[in-house]
Formats: sequence, structure tokens, C-alpha cells
Amino acid sequence: MKPDTATARPSIVTVGTFDGVHRGHRLVLDRLAEAARKRDLRAILVTFEPHPLTVVNPPSAPRLLSAGDEKTESLAATGLDEVAVVPFTTALASYKAEQFVDLVLIKRFGMRELFIGHDHGFGRGRSGSAAMLAQLGSIRGFGVHVVPPVDGRDGNPVSSTAIRRAISDGDLARAADGLGRPYSISGRVIHGDSRGADLGFRTVNLGEPAAEKLLPPDGVYAVAAQTPTGRFGGMMNLGGRPTFGDERRTIEAHLFDAHGNWYGSRVRLDVIARIRDIQRFSGPEELTRQLRRDEESARIILARNRAGL
Repeated sequence: MKPDTATARPSIVTVGTFDGVHRGHRLVLDRLAEAARKRDLRAILVTFEPHPLTVVNPPSAPRLLSAGDEKTESLAATGLDEVAVVPFTTALASYKAEQFVDLVLIKRFGMRELFIGHDHGFGRGRSGSAAMLAQLGSIRGFGVHVVPPVDGRDGNPVSSTAIRRAISDGDLARAADGLGRPYSISGRVIHGDSRGADLGFRTVNLGEPAAEKLLPPDGVYAVAAQTPTGRFGGMMNLGGRPTFGDERRTIEAHLFDAHGNWYGSRVRLDVIARIRDIQRFSGPEELTRQLRRDEESARIILARNRAGL
């Protein structure tokens, strides 16, 4: 028996956490959007908030590649008609795959076709495998399309888990290969303590990111910043400022050839490459000399990577 879809406009759907919106995710979304255009149907991504493991198994819940509004920003240019964020609750976690398909994907979103990744699974115990969904589709009247994996430069399928591991290891090049873009950190600009300005290196200070946001190891990095007045190269200090006895983990970036008052505005820092570890210097003079060397290194890195500047 087919569920009632009278109240839902017909659509083509994909479903998942899509953390990071990496190259594998984008292949799924591209194929979904193309199919939706051909059939004149809505293209919908059904995703979850919070991450399902936060509810199902909190100790194993990962730090996220895209936290808060970052996922929405990454999806802006994908050709989707709608991103539906479904609250992931204990009640939803108890749904069998058939229930989720019937009550959410078909009844609520009018699903006519389903696109999934090669390793997809949803529903209680991840029972919604490709084979099971194809069988269910033949009964319920929707088509199932399994999108093949996208391999990274190491020959392994791109995955959010592999990208998280690369970032935790400080391997930003491998992370960027999987994402198809540099890893980024976004936040609103807050007032700092003006130490950078006193040293001749005025900084943009970002507020503390969401607790679930994955950050690379502490250090000094070459970055490309997207600001309300344009894109600028720069260098970021992630971590403490031991020269001043400040061990708080902060995010501050000196942007090259940039001027503007962005307090309260949202700024995105694309993390291009690591320059060095956080170090304690003998005083402001030695630190300033090192910052000049850091700027030279960052400019060389950004020129070599072209960094979209």
C-alpha cells in the first residue's frame, strides 16, 4: 500500500548528515539536481540537527566539519530547491527505515525518487541499506539511485570521517582534497585586546566556535578570509599567546592589505597551510620579528596556492 502523498508536492530527495558537504556529497547533490530539473520536480536534501550520534551514542559523536550555519553556506550553490533540517530526536531514532521513508520522505516531502551514496544507511540500526531501499521502492513506487564513491588522491573513497582524521592530524592538503576546497572556520568578529595592533599586526578576532566544531591543531596558519568587504589573504593564530602569559585558545587573523570595521559581522577563514607551532618568545620585539617572517611565509604559500585571492 502506498502512503498518502496528496499534501506533499512531488520531489526527488537525498537524506543524510552531509557533514562538510565534501566531493562525494556534491556528486550526489549534482545528480539529484540534474534529475529534478529533467523531471520538473523539487530537489530536496533532508538532513538532521543535531548529528544523530549525539542522540544515539553521545560518546562516539564526532566533532563536526560544518557546525551552525556552515553547512547551509556550503549548500548555497548546489542547485537544491530546499534543505529540510529535521530535528533528530530519540523518537526519530527509533523509526525503522520503512517508517522513516513512509512518514517523512514520502508523506512529508512527496518523494518520487531517492538518491543515496554508496555506503548509505538510515533508520534504526542503519537498516535502510541500498538493497533494502530498492526493494521498498518497488513496493512504494519510488526509484532508488545509488551514487558511486568519489576517490581521494590516496585512492580511498572520500568520507567525512577521513576528512576529520586529516584535519586532526594537521594534514590540510588531504582535507582540502576530500572537501574540494580549503577547510574553513567561520564566526562573528569580536573585540580583542589590541595586542596585535600594538605590534603593528592588527587582527580580526573570531568568537568562540560552536563546541562541536572540529579545529586543526594549534599553530600559525596561512589563511584566505572572506569578509563583508572582500577576500583577503592573511595569517591566523589558533591557540594561546604564551609570550603574554595567555593560554586561552583563541582565533585571530591578521589580514594583508585589508581595512574595515567588521565587528559583529560574519567572517570565514579558509585554512590553507600550517606555518609553525605556537611559540613563547622573549618579548614583543622578538615576537614582532617572527610575525614578519610569518607574513612572508604566508604570502608565499598563498601565491603558490592561488587561494582564490
